[in-house]
Amino acid sequence: MSVLIFYVTHADEASANLLVEKLLQQRLIACGNCFPISSAYTWEGQSLTGQAEWVSLLKTRPELELMVENAVQMVHPYETPCILRWLVTANAAYEAWIHQETTPLP
Repeated sequence: MSVLIFYVTHADEASANLLVEKLLQQRLIACGNCFPISSAYTWEGQSLTGQAEWVSLLKTRPELELMVENAVQMVHPYETPCILRWLVTANAAYEAWIHQETTPLP
């Protein structure tokens, strides 16, 4: 087994928490962690530094990748959201818990 982790940036804490709440309700993720970050990037030709954002880390099973990505895009307010993902391994008990908790609702 393995675990898929999504890394998604947000404008604020409320947006990050809302995404996690909706994905948990749909059983697309087993867990979400939200925390503040400082970002630097170029957007529409303008360099921006020290931008306050929030990140959510979303833990799910690999076979739910497209469902999670689609759900993020439906909820996320950014025109071009940052949706990154990593396939990782964890201790067997934690991986089993993630797989048990992620059975999407019909």
